[in-house]
Amino acid sequence: MQVVIGIDSSTQSTKALAVDVASGAVLGTGRAAHTVSTGPGRESDPREWWRALARAVAGTGWAERAAAVSVGGQQHGLVALDAAGEPVRPALLWNDVRSAPQAAALVAERGREGWARRAGSVPGASFTVAKWAWLREREPGAAARTAAVRLPHDYLTERLTGVAATDRGDASGTGWWTPEGYDTALLARLGLDQAMLPEVVPAGTPAGTVLPGLPLRAGTLVAAGTGDNMAAALGLGLTAGAPVLSLGTSGTVYAVTRGRPADPSGTVAGFADALDGWLPLACTLNCTLAVDRFAALLGRDREAVEPGGSAVVLPYLDGERTPDLPGATGLVHGLRHDTTPGQLLQAAYDGAAHSLLAALRQVLTAGGERLADDAELLLIGGGARGAAWQRTVRRLSGRPVRVPAAEELVALGAAAQAAGLLTGERADQVARRWGTAEGVLLEPLPRDDAAMERIADTLRRSGTLFES
Repeated sequence: MQVVIGIDSSTQSTKALAVDVASGAVLGTGRAAHTVSTGPGRESDPREWWRALARAVAGTGWAERAAAVSVGGQQHGLVALDAAGEPVRPALLWNDVRSAPQAAALVAERGREGWARRAGSVPGASFTVAKWAWLREREPGAAARTAAVRLPHDYLTERLTGVAATDRGDASGTGWWTPEGYDTALLARLGLDQAMLPEVVPAGTPAGTVLPGLPLRAGTLVAAGTGDNMAAALGLGLTAGAPVLSLGTSGTVYAVTRGRPADPSGTVAGFADALDGWLPLACTLNCTLAVDRFAALLGRDREAVEPGGSAVVLPYLDGERTPDLPGATGLVHGLRHDTTPGQLLQAAYDGAAHSLLAALRQVLTAGGERLADDAELLLIGGGARGAAWQRTVRRLSGRPVRVPAAEELVALGAAAQAAGLLTGERADQVARRWGTAEGVLLEPLPRDDAAMERIADTLRRSGTLFES
């Protein structure tokens, strides 16, 4: 029996799955938590990710017997390393929005059309390019000591292999990658040399092998890895045009497309996937954690929602990416004497889901795909199994929803990528053979257009409140 290990290094923890290459059966799991700062930004020590990876991999029980391994990691994070390969400061995470002014300056310099045409995306505060600009401006000493820049999954892959390698999917979320390679003119403008960045490894090609003395057997094949959204797309074995709604710390809606997306509005990020296609994506910063915070403030269980009411909640507790409001805060509007706590909690669910569903058609259109009127949504992430989340998505979209039975899809996608090194298959073909997208299909509910319009109207009216 051949076994691979897929790793998901996310914002708050690292998960690892040992998977049978032939059947896709999960043979062992491991998990270890990370610490994220609660100060003015969102930061983590990359060395803690490495220690968590070691614990999670050991927890699978297959570390010494796995034939290949791959790492999926949170996108966009800035890992700045010195000449010895040590972090010069904690990594700036994707949901750190302090670089919003730098992002705005970069967009003004090139223009939205220019960014969309060149990089596929208009960079916001989450993008690596904006974080590097922030570091140069706000912490020039740390920037001057930086000899190498990595994304989170790049850093872990390099710790495993000693090779500075990445893939096109995760690289496409930096702002300095194009289909022709790194944007050397932009790098020069930012004081970066291409030699400071990892090599982009083609899909299906190993990044290297595990070094001696590490948590895995020396010589084990290591795939290039990818970003978490790209890994989840692999884990589902997505075919072109199938839309996915992911409910986690962040919310995302995306689809694999055959056409290269380029949305100058900035709503849709024109990412590459981990193979040879594209992964247009819209992302919100506030999703399950924001709703859970409202539940805690109201003193209610997260499932204790009630229908009806006129209240609107915009749960932008960490600023917001979609819509592009990095300086926003949470807003409650339309309260009346008869508004119940359960209705207010349901409004928080509605507000969190609204932006993703509003961007759904834009995501597919950006990649040249058409969303059929009866197309089902694949619902994944931590919120996907919550009854209140399921009902909210069905009610606001009016669409059938499929909830895959497989869990930890980022780690499964990384495992499929690792398995492809052994079998010669494409990673998405591996996942389809494993049947990872199979699951219960929930029938659609009548679309609640009134709620969607009420939220949109509140956004229009409150725009000036969020100016920062």
